[in-house]
Amino acid sequence: MSTSADFSHLDDLVTIRDWLRYAVSRFTAANLSFGHGTETALDEAAYLILSALSLPIDQLEPWMEARLTRDERARVADLIQQRVATRKPAAYLVNAAWIRGRPFYVDERVIVPRSYIGELLDDGLSAVVPDPDGVESILDLCTGSGCLAILAALTFPNAAVDAIDISVGALEVAARNVEDYGLGDRVALHRSDLFAGLEGRTYDLIIANPPYVTAEAVAAFPPEYRAEPELAHLGGDDGLDIVRRILAEAAVHLNTEGMLVVEVGMAREALETEYPSLPFLWLDTEQSEGELFALSADALRRQGGDRRRKA
Repeated sequence: MSTSADFSHLDDLVTIRDWLRYAVSRFTAANLSFGHGTETALDEAAYLILSALSLPIDQLEPWMEARLTRDERARVADLIQQRVATRKPAAYLVNAAWIRGRPFYVDERVIVPRSYIGELLDDGLSAVVPDPDGVESILDLCTGSGCLAILAALTFPNAAVDAIDISVGALEVAARNVEDYGLGDRVALHRSDLFAGLEGRTYDLIIANPPYVTAEAVAAFPPEYRAEPELAHLGGDDGLDIVRRILAEAAVHLNTEGMLVVEVGMAREALETEYPSLPFLWLDTEQSEGELFALSADALRRQGGDRRRKA
């Protein structure tokens, strides 16, 4: 952050309410894109300002009339200017993203975390996990910042978690978050291309938020999304290259009663058409419908057997 810029022309902006209005006006005029934890210019402005002032990000109203010091005004003004000039998501500018009320360090080495799996972990994935205490081993594929691996470890206290990513940079960010949460004894990070480095390992639960965006959509990304690693988005021409690999390989890494949970965006129709014999269980959240599926180890093994017999 640069604090040497001259923001004296903004001296009339004194309270958080003043700065919030100013930020929304700037963001709207600049036609910014959102979707990295916020959906509107107002929410993005609130997140950026509250983060800059080290205030709770879910408590705007108590602070609306609070007056900012000169140093605070300079920091807020600089962040607003950076958001407009760089078109980077606010989470990168303050190096923090929040999932289910918990903060995680992020930078440009990882996608800004926003998986619906985090919401499902709130109730212990109760739709597919009848006994949370019985979950002793978890695999988080495409872990990125490590947030889902950490949330899974907190949700299932008896589980050891393996977190996998192909990106060295992502694993460095994940390591920082694992250390911040004091979970180094329960969350192990591995560099692997999906299951390639996991021969012989099996799990009670596999979760994955893999790249699932089509090549056409990635090519049309606004700058905010282009600021993220393309590797974390691009799922091939139809977005399903990585998902197909997971479906083909997951069965041998699941214990007898194991479950696979995968986020796939808007690919439900395509998957049901391509895999008509797989009994996908579609899991809805408060913010999504039909964007996550669950499959049992038994269903995946039967699918594998059916394909071999057809071959």
